[in-house]
Amino acid sequence: MREITATVLENKRIADEIYSLTFAAEEEIAVRPGQFVMVGVGGFPLRRPIAVCKAEGERITVCYRLKGGGTRALAREYKTGEKLSVLLPLGNGFYVKESEKKVAVVGGGVGIFPLISAIRAYSKSKQVYAYMGFRSRASVCMEFDMTRGEKLVIATDDGSVGFHGTSVQAFMQDVDEIKPDVVLACGPTPMLRALKSAMHGRNIPVYVSLEERMGCGIGACLVCVCEKTDGAHARVCKDGPVFEINDVVL
Repeated sequence: MREITATVLENKRIADEIYSLTFAAEEEIAVRPGQFVMVGVGGFPLRRPIAVCKAEGERITVCYRLKGGGTRALAREYKTGEKLSVLLPLGNGFYVKESEKKVAVVGGGVGIFPLISAIRAYSKSKQVYAYMGFRSRASVCMEFDMTRGEKLVIATDDGSVGFHGTSVQAFMQDVDEIKPDVVLACGPTPMLRALKSAMHGRNIPVYVSLEERMGCGIGACLVCVCEKTDGAHARVCKDGPVFEINDVVL
């Protein structure tokens, strides 16, 4: 983990309330799929945690939803050429074993973005099946980066594009045919809870990246503590954000 001053290369709207921010680091930084950054926004004391979507040498792309004053200021004020304070890379990220040849990724909302980094990384040597959920057609974005694997299913809550329903429902229709060796997931807690219930008893490892509010991003402030099924607690930023699905209370 290190703090850098990055240069904004692009900061643009790519879907309804969704922005893509690409910045250049001072040098090439290795980022694993599922890791995230903490972005400093002028006038706001706390950094914003944002998952890495792409890491290509010195160029790093993150995507974020306009949610509060900080993200709206990030979209409004940080144009091409502006300097950006970034803490990175953070978190443990996703790991896929050599023996796991078939990888299913199941995402929803802004949870699709860390999974794009997984698709880009693992589709080079494995069979990747992607199930991505959006609210509606207006929310769909970055399809090109999702098509690198064997299969992509877009699901929308209103049925305006692709499968009418959730990404979990779409995945469960195919799971017995695909027979994945491992499942990677990220999205709202209700989505992850539904996935956990649906996968119960299937003896397929499922790893989830949790979405939590964060203060420091390095495990010091304890804002993002989650409960584990053994009664212990874990810091999502430091011990996660990726956990085995049966290890955490959803």
